[in-house]
Amino acid sequence: MIDLYYWTTPNGHKITIFLEEAQIEYRLNLINISKGEQFSPEFLKISPNNRIPAIVDHSPEDSGEPITVFESGAILQYLAQKKQKFLPTDIRGQVEVMQWLFWQMGGLGPMLGQNHHFSNYAPEKIPYAIERYVKETERLYGVLDQCLKDKKYIAGDYSIADMAVYPWIVPHQQQQQNLADFPHVKGWFETIKNRSAVQKAYAIAHELKTEATVTSESSKILFGQGRRTSLD
Repeated sequence: MIDLYYWTTPNGHKITIFLEEAQIEYRLNLINISKGEQFSPEFLKISPNNRIPAIVDHSPEDSGEPITVFESGAILQYLAQKKQKFLPTDIRGQVEVMQWLFWQMGGLGPMLGQNHHFSNYAPEKIPYAIERYVKETERLYGVLDQCLKDKKYIAGDYSIADMAVYPWIVPHQQQQQNLADFPHVKGWFETIKNRSAVQKAYAIAHELKTEATVTSESSKILFGQGRRTSLD
């Protein structure tokens, strides 16, 4: 059994997509980040960076104590290796998948996150910041479009790289991007969108998400935090 500590964000979607694709039994533990539940002492024992998602694997391969994993990329790699799915076993295939997974973790996610923040949530509109991150988003979409020029999936076969990238492309309109400008990304996006496991993962999110994550009150919790180790 996998315990998934989750909220309905792109990083959260990555893990529900994998779990649905691999048909792994899991239990959702909701961490409402708009209410600061990510700062609870109990959650910090699992995810010291106070971010979702995180997992606890109660049946690790070594039959030892439960294993906790935080950071969505690390979770995807752990689960793929555990189930021997969606990650090639040969060295060249692994490198291809992992470099694109790290591209998402180190570039696409953080840059698009800044796009979201300055375009939609910042208390004041800063034209330079908005242009900076919208342009960087456009550049990254271009990198992905070139990658997909002659491939159906990012690393050749469907993999954890696709699962990591897709949720960040879903809000492309919010990022001020038109998929028609990136035809290879658009084709790939529609292919992933139509997978039954992806549809199940997003259906779960749709059923659970009954309130906006970012409000005037929750922004005080979500943005601008300094050192904080609990809800106190």
